[in-house]
Amino acid sequence: MSKSTSLKPLTWQKTRFFPLRLLEISTVSFKFLFLLFWANLWDNNSSKNRQKQAKWLVNNMIYLGPTFIKIGQSLSTRPDLLPLEYIQELSLLQDKVPPFSSQEAIKTIEKEFNTSLDKIYQNFDSLPLASASLGQVHKANLFTGENVAVKVQRPGLEPLFKLDFRVLTYLVNFANRFIPEVKKYELHSLYREFFQILYQEIDYIQEGKNADRFRENFKSYPGVITPSIYWQYTTKKVLTMEYLPGIKIDDFNTLKANNIDTNKILKIGICSYLKQLLQDGFFQSDPHPGNMAVTLKGEIIFYDFGTMTEVQSLAKDQMITTFFAVLRKDTETVVESLTCMGLITPMSDMTPVRRLVAFLLEKFRDKPVDIKEFDQISSELYQMFEQQPFRLPPQMTFIVKSVTTLDGIARSLDPQYNLLAAAGPFVKSLAFSSNGKGNLLTTLAKQTKDLIQFQLAKPSKTELLIRDLEAKITTGELQFTVRSVESDRTLKTIHLALKCLVNTCLFGFNLIAAILFLMAHYPNWAIVFFCLATFWFYLLLKSLIKLNIKEKLDQLAQ
Repeated sequence: MSKSTSLKPLTWQKTRFFPLRLLEISTVSFKFLFLLFWANLWDNNSSKNRQKQAKWLVNNMIYLGPTFIKIGQSLSTRPDLLPLEYIQELSLLQDKVPPFSSQEAIKTIEKEFNTSLDKIYQNFDSLPLASASLGQVHKANLFTGENVAVKVQRPGLEPLFKLDFRVLTYLVNFANRFIPEVKKYELHSLYREFFQILYQEIDYIQEGKNADRFRENFKSYPGVITPSIYWQYTTKKVLTMEYLPGIKIDDFNTLKANNIDTNKILKIGICSYLKQLLQDGFFQSDPHPGNMAVTLKGEIIFYDFGTMTEVQSLAKDQMITTFFAVLRKDTETVVESLTCMGLITPMSDMTPVRRLVAFLLEKFRDKPVDIKEFDQISSELYQMFEQQPFRLPPQMTFIVKSVTTLDGIARSLDPQYNLLAAAGPFVKSLAFSSNGKGNLLTTLAKQTKDLIQFQLAKPSKTELLIRDLEAKITTGELQFTVRSVESDRTLKTIHLALKCLVNTCLFGFNLIAAILFLMAHYPNWAIVFFCLATFWFYLLLKSLIKLNIKEKLDQLAQ
C-alpha cells in the first residue's frame, strides 16, 4: 500500500445504476479512442503527445474508480503491449489513489463486528498509515497490549465490481458483435479472470489464510518476516495483523544511513521470490515497494497477501536444469520448463513464444530489464500475434508483472545488478539441501559439465551469426522489407488526397448545417457552424496546398 493525498469525491462513489455507469465508461472510452484517431489522422504520434494521452487516461481511470485503477496497474506491467510513455504514467496509479475518510473506516469496522470501536481496540489512529485502490491501513492497539495494523476495505467495492462487470460484459458483447476482429482475442476470458482475482482480493479472510500459508512456507527461511494474523479481529472487510514497521525497500538513502547492506537485501528479495515461484508454487503477484519493507536487522517484511497466485512448482532437479539452461541461453529447455509449470499454453506454432523467450535471454540474462529494449521486438510480436493470437495464461501475466516490479526495486538498490548472481544463493541452497542430496548433486554435476563443454565448444561470433540467420529463415522469424520509392510516393499522395476528402466533407457538412440553421432563424447555431466550416476550410486549403506541392515535387523527381 502507498501513501496518498486526498482528492475530491469521485463520481463512482455515487453511481449505482447501470445506464449511468455505462454512460460514464463509454464516454471515457470513446473520448480516448477519438484522441488516438485524431493523433493518427494528423500523424501526431510523437513521444510528447503519447505522454499527454497517457496522463489523460490515468486521470480518467482514477475518475472511473477502483476497477479501472486495478486494470491500469495491470497494464502498467505490459511493455510488450503498450508504448513506454503509457507504462510510465500507468505505473504512477499506485501513488495516486485517494484515501477515504476515517469516519467511513470506523463505520465499516463497527458494522463488521456489530459493536463500538472502543470495545474492539484500545487505541485507533484515525489517520491512515497508507492507502490503496481497495482499502487503507490504520494503526491500533489491542487490549492485550499488542500493536496492530488494521486494514479496512474501501466502502461499496463489491456492488461497484458487480456493476462494472455487467457494463464490461455489455461492452465486450457489443465489440464482439460489431467488430469481428476482436473475437480472436477472447476478451470474455480475460476480463472474467481479472474479476475473479479482484473478488478474491476483497475477501480479507482469504487474505489472512494466504498470509498464514506464506508464513509457514518461510518459517525456517532466514531474512524473511511475515506478520501474524489476529483472527478474532478479522472479517471479510477488516483484517487485523501484527504491526511490523520497516524502511521502504526501495529507499536506498535510508537503508544506507542505517548501515544496511543493500546487496544482501537484493539477494534475499530475489531468492525469496524464486522460492515462492519455483519451489512453493505460491507467490505474491503484487510485490510493489509499498508491500515490502526492511527491518533494521536487514530482514525483508512482506505485507500484502491479497493477490497470491498458484502455479505448478518444479522439482529441484528441474529448477537446476532450468537455471543452467538460462546460462546457456537454451531457449527450448526454458520454454519446456515454462510449459511444464503451466505458464505457457502449447499451440500449433510456438514461434512467437520462442522468439520472445530468446529475446529475453539475449537481452536481459546478464543485465537489468530495460523497457526501451522491448521496442525492438514489439512490432514483430504484434504481427505474429495478429496472424496467430496467443494469450498468456493469467499466471504468466502475474509473473511478468511481479518480475518487472522486482526489477524496479532491485535497480533502485543497485542500478547494475545481475539477476543470475543474485539468484546464486538460491541455487546453492537447492544443490546442498538434505532431501535427495545425491540426485541433486548428480544433476548439478551434469549441468556444470554441460555448461563447461558448451563454453569450450562455443562457436565464433561469425558462426553464431550464420546459425542465427539460418534458424530465423527456417522458422520464418526473419522478415524482409522491400521498399519501393515509387510506392512510397504514391501512398503519401493517396494519404494527402484522403485528408483533402475528409476535410471537404466536414467543411461541406458544417456549411450546409449553418445555412439550414440560418434559414430556420437560429442565428446563434448558424454562427457556430459557420465558424466550424471556416476551420475545416482552412484545413482543406492547407491540405490542398500540400498535395499540390507534393505533385510538383513528384513531377520533378520523375
